[in-house]
Amino acid sequence: MPNVMIRAKPDGILLFYIAKKDLEEQIAHVERDTDAEWGGEVELTGGSRYYIDPISPRPSFPTTLRFKRV
Repeated sequence: MPNVMIRAKPDGILLFYIAKKDLEEQIAHVERDTDAEWGGEVELTGGSRYYIDPISPRPSFPTTLRFKRV
């Protein structure tokens, strides 16, 4: 379960960064993405998928969270 830094670009696009792999990609889709709840399966633009139990309320970005690879 890698620690993942998620930050928001000024245009609202979320970036997913794993330091140990030097991997940074845009998040293409989040299963649950509302003000009340954020998380579930997260798909990156490169096709990789990760999972995090939904967080309530939606976290403020930047933040570091632990994800599982799907």
